[in-house]
Amino acid sequence: MTVNYKYKLKPFDHQKDSLKCGWDRTEFGYFMEMGTGKSKVLIDNMGMLFLAGKINFALVIAPKGVYRNWVAKEIPEHMSDDVPHRVIRWVSGPNKKQKEEMRSVQDPFAGLTIFVMNVEAFSSLKGQKAGEWMARALGDYGMIAIDESTTIKNHKAKRTKSLMKIAAQFKYRRLLTGSPVTKSPMDIFAQTEFLRPGLLGYESYYAFQGRYAVTQRRSMGAQAFQQIVGYKNLDELTSNIDRFSFRVLKKDCLDLPEKIYTVRYVTLTDEQAKMYSLLQQQAMLMFDDGEMVSAPAVITQMLRIQQVMSGHLKTDDGEMKYFPSRRMDALEEITEEHQGKAIIWSRFRYDIIQITEMLNKKYGKGSAAAYFGDTSDDDRATAVLNFQNPNHPLRFFVGNPATAGYGLTLTEANLVVYYANDFNLETRIQSEDRAHRIGQRNNVTYVDLISEGTLDEKIVESLRNKINIGAKVLGEQAREWLTLTPRK
Repeated sequence: MTVNYKYKLKPFDHQKDSLKCGWDRTEFGYFMEMGTGKSKVLIDNMGMLFLAGKINFALVIAPKGVYRNWVAKEIPEHMSDDVPHRVIRWVSGPNKKQKEEMRSVQDPFAGLTIFVMNVEAFSSLKGQKAGEWMARALGDYGMIAIDESTTIKNHKAKRTKSLMKIAAQFKYRRLLTGSPVTKSPMDIFAQTEFLRPGLLGYESYYAFQGRYAVTQRRSMGAQAFQQIVGYKNLDELTSNIDRFSFRVLKKDCLDLPEKIYTVRYVTLTDEQAKMYSLLQQQAMLMFDDGEMVSAPAVITQMLRIQQVMSGHLKTDDGEMKYFPSRRMDALEEITEEHQGKAIIWSRFRYDIIQITEMLNKKYGKGSAAAYFGDTSDDDRATAVLNFQNPNHPLRFFVGNPATAGYGLTLTEANLVVYYANDFNLETRIQSEDRAHRIGQRNNVTYVDLISEGTLDEKIVESLRNKINIGAKVLGEQAREWLTLTPRK
């Protein structure tokens, strides 16, 4: 690297290596496992290109649960102090202030402008037009990057086609993902076409498929089609991908911290937001009636709110109500980015059942096992035994931390997701240590699903700082937590 760049935070060795390989390439993929810091790499890459006089604009695209993190955490934490910059966030239904902020992208700026959009926006005409304008007006000195690029793996999808068209007008193009192939080697084609049409040497998807897939002719009624039944020439494909990418796994990074914490933001649906507000009002009435409110009573109110954020609520008469929720979508995105085994924790029985069903449907029967109060002793023992067998197809251990968070060894996992946190500090510590204990050979990444502006944030903040929530909510903290306003 020839540019004199001062890092805000010292990079790990593998991050330096990735930048050395790709910082000034016009098209490049950072294929770095979750927890290895690919966001920092892209931010430093943007800063280097700006200081080298090569770009003054960057369009960063990520899934809904991730793009807020770029604005709130990643860019402020990692962008070099030597790079003057402004960050503008796309909002699909903006208020007046947000509209003005988005329109400010047209205003002259002496530094680096970073515009952050959610990938789902490119399925809409409004999002496509915004992207096309930025490509025409700013692409000559711009970079476009997609975080979690498997979101464009479907070469037929509207947003994939839209982003390919937009990317073609940007000088620099980047892909970021933990695993560019989630289900099939065919996943890589659309992603590489985003970097540059014909990058793998094929003019069409079907020519690419013909080289790397084994197909058989099938018939369904009057229609005939070619079904993929296997793959071939994969060593050649891997070698071709290596020409324009950098790949690293956590197990290869000897200088990473043993525990890596991150969050995935999940916005509430309109129905969830309405029920959240109703429960808030009921809880505040309890506070304002002049009676002393006990910690267990407050915890009960918070528990009901937390259920709503997971998409369900058990009413006082025992009826279970269900709400549309984006939390399961966020979990799907996380599992697609991860290779290997993972633990998913939720305090709610309903969540555990739904998560296990989703994963078995997505990855095949036997891919996920549930471990909670209803699980028999024999099934519990079998789940642990199979999960700890590196050759067994059981990839996901889905459990209740109060039931499975103690005593078990689950060191085959290096990813732990908290779908819905328990309030108990001891349970959190113990559940973290199921993966992080003697026998663990890799660093462990912990992901908390958080609905921004809700008590989710306070719960996770307290648990990570080793604060006992039961004691904390005895005072005015409870009132503060219960009056938070969910962000859209």
